[in-house]
Amino acid sequence: MPRVSPYRIELTPAERKELKARAAQYTSSYRDVVRAKIILLAAQGLSNEVIAGRLDLQRQVVSKWRKRFWRQRLPGLEELPRGGRPARFSPQSRRRRQGPRL
Repeated sequence: MPRVSPYRIELTPAERKELKARAAQYTSSYRDVVRAKIILLAAQGLSNEVIAGRLDLQRQVVSKWRKRFWRQRLPGLEELPRGGRPARFSPQSRRRRQGPRL
């Protein structure tokens, strides 16, 4: 029996517009695009299993982002601060320092 999420997503016109823009941005990080697509598909009434299959993700990942959006709306899709020591170099400076690969 398929699971039904208790977190029904209903978007405002402004939220839908913002999520469509995020989903269409090829210059955004992959995670931001995927999160926007998850919420747009959830707003269509699709189950977590169907969304996971379409986006090639685990059902638990879809469930996590649906729940966070339901609770916090758009700010819930942002990356949370991580523990540990801050990075000493940005990913861009690391790539430049490594030089070309042969």
